Amino acid sequence: MLMGEFTHTIDSKGRLIIPAKFREQLGAHFIVTRGLDGCLFGYPLNEWAILEQKLKALPLTKRDARAFVRFLYSAATDCEIDKQGRINIPITLRTHASLEKKCVIVGVSNRLEIWSAERWNKFTSETARRVLNENKDSTLWFTDGITFTDMYDMLRYRMKFGEAETLCI
Repeated sequence: MLMGEFTHTIDSKGRLIIPAKFREQLGAHFIVTRGLDGCLFGYPLNEWAILEQKLKALPLTKRDARAFVRFLYSAATDCEIDKQGRINIPITLRTHASLEKKCVIVGVSNRLEIWSAERWNKFTSETARRVLNENKDSTLWFTDGITFTDMYDMLRYRMKFGEAETLCI
């Protein structure tokens, strides 16, 4: 399972270090393509094969299905991790995700996401606000009886003491 958040710098040639924690799970080669929300998705080959089967099952007669398949496949590239732990991200993908300098690599279960730091900070801030505002009085709970408000307070506390540097609420 891929999880965690790491910040690295992409160089002018499009090379980005993949966190060591992710490299073993991704393998020597993995697929990177356009993601949703303005990021890139990276899939280990076995997870890409599962996604590929799901994409093949989409109805060819549906315009949105065809568009989504094109969106993912047209930019997909096989990335190889070099001896320094880096991949080379093509310009098409760098442009899609606005990757220029500081990047955030996030593990999201079966895939990784690569974000520009600016977009990631904006996304996490907006998401935290939305979750808090929409669920302020909600009876939805996290495990161990933690409410959304408790989660918000914990994140703010962690930020105050430098433990959550990319979340800006």
